[in-house]
Amino acid sequence: MNGQSRTVLIVDDIPFVRKTLKQILTSHGYKIVGEAENGEQAIELYHENKPDLVTMDLVMPLMNGVEATRTIMRNYPDAKIIILSAMMQENLVTEAILAGAKDYIVKPFNTEEVLKTISSVFEESTPRPSSVRTAGGAA
Repeated sequence: MNGQSRTVLIVDDIPFVRKTLKQILTSHGYKIVGEAENGEQAIELYHENKPDLVTMDLVMPLMNGVEATRTIMRNYPDAKIIILSAMMQENLVTEAILAGAKDYIVKPFNTEEVLKTISSVFEESTPRPSSVRTAGGAA
């Protein structure tokens, strides 16, 4: 167990993704303080719970992950947000990193990748925009 009782808010519009992340995180000592299916709920739940970390999907109804990240970071500059993205969303990932997200995980993800990314975010305090792959780099 390496979560050391850190709290996490899971944000994704797909119930299966939320369930999978919850299983990975709780089995490694993290405490899930909320689940949201859109950006508006994410902002509300962040305000209510002030979790140590947010996993934030990019494409959701009502408000996307970039806007939700921007709003949370504006109100809580020390928030730690990790973006969840599909392969073809590099431009949105870049926007989210520029908005304050600390890192990203590409779907479909595996347990090791999720835990490694979360650990690195807790160890670092600055965003890593250089870690975002650019569309220009693809052949």
